[in-house]
Amino acid sequence: MSPRANWSYPTAIRFGAGRVSELAEACAAAGMKKPLLVTDRGLASLPITANALELLDAAGLGRAIFAEVDPNPNEKNLEAGVAVFEAGGHDGVIAFGGGSGLDLGKLIAFQAGQTRPVWDFEDIGDWWTRANGDAIAPIIAVPTTAGTGSEVGRAGVLTNSITHVKKIIFHPKLLPAVTICDPELTVGMPKIITVGTGMDAFAHCLEAYSSPFYHPMSQGIALEGMRLVKENLPLVFADGSNIDARAEMMSAAAMGAVAFQKGLGAIHALSHPIGAVYNTHHGMTNAVVMPPVLVMNRPAIEERIARAANYLGISGGFDGFYDFVLGLRADLGVPDKLAALGVGRDRIDEMTEMALEDPSAGGNPVTMTPENTRALFEACI
Repeated sequence: MSPRANWSYPTAIRFGAGRVSELAEACAAAGMKKPLLVTDRGLASLPITANALELLDAAGLGRAIFAEVDPNPNEKNLEAGVAVFEAGGHDGVIAFGGGSGLDLGKLIAFQAGQTRPVWDFEDIGDWWTRANGDAIAPIIAVPTTAGTGSEVGRAGVLTNSITHVKKIIFHPKLLPAVTICDPELTVGMPKIITVGTGMDAFAHCLEAYSSPFYHPMSQGIALEGMRLVKENLPLVFADGSNIDARAEMMSAAAMGAVAFQKGLGAIHALSHPIGAVYNTHHGMTNAVVMPPVLVMNRPAIEERIARAANYLGISGGFDGFYDFVLGLRADLGVPDKLAALGVGRDRIDEMTEMALEDPSAGGNPVTMTPENTRALFEACI
């Protein structure tokens, strides 16, 4: 029987197949009477979205939707969403979809009540205290993929449309009031999205586990998250209708996002500028750059990765874990190099600078420098 539970950590989570049917109840719990459902263009016309709108309409909550969301959302998408939110007199947001829909939905709920530019709330020091916390609208998150874990996160990623730099906007109240994790919503994902989002969850857990910062709770969550991906991502790749495995992947995605409060590293520091410049899929990009980052970080993480390998049932210590990653990528059809995703060498210098400025760079076990970061890009491309 597919897992089903109610959790209160890190927020109120309704987990289990078919639980999207509780969407109206979740709105009541969050105090919403006129929600705006935010999703991306691709999902807007799909049956799962139509069903969600029907559930809202039947409960007298309307059927308002905003779907002008790019794969890498930017401040223009945010401004348009805030305008719709304000014009409609909405009192909350249902963030519905993958990472782009979840992040932008959360940021619309956040930014609608602020008077300062969104860039003033970047995840730097205590910049989040600049925001008027009382003006942040409640958020319900309904993920339709199993990767980013944004449904249990306190931040949203936004790309600057002019500089193409991805920024992390943080506030404690960006954590959704209620999250509905219904694995049935992920059954229709194309294989390439199943792979990309699944490898994103694995990257979150791997980087959190490898981060040098002290956070034993995140360490344990990251380790179990890697196990869930190892055992279940091949299953959902082979059979997308496997609800039990889909449920375990949703758990792994949420666990990755909880774990990376400990920190991320070079995988994400590289992936963010690549995605911003070339508009590649974030999770697939993470999967491509993972092996060269492991090689660079080996001197700092070899013993730790050997312990993880033991837990995961992988023999051979670090080398065994590295070979497992290569084998998993090959089995799932992940390209070996970024060139297959359309990434060229023409902007390596620019991306190296962007990677070194990315907040994730500070959590890498080996200090990132202009030299080793450029070498990483060369190795990945």
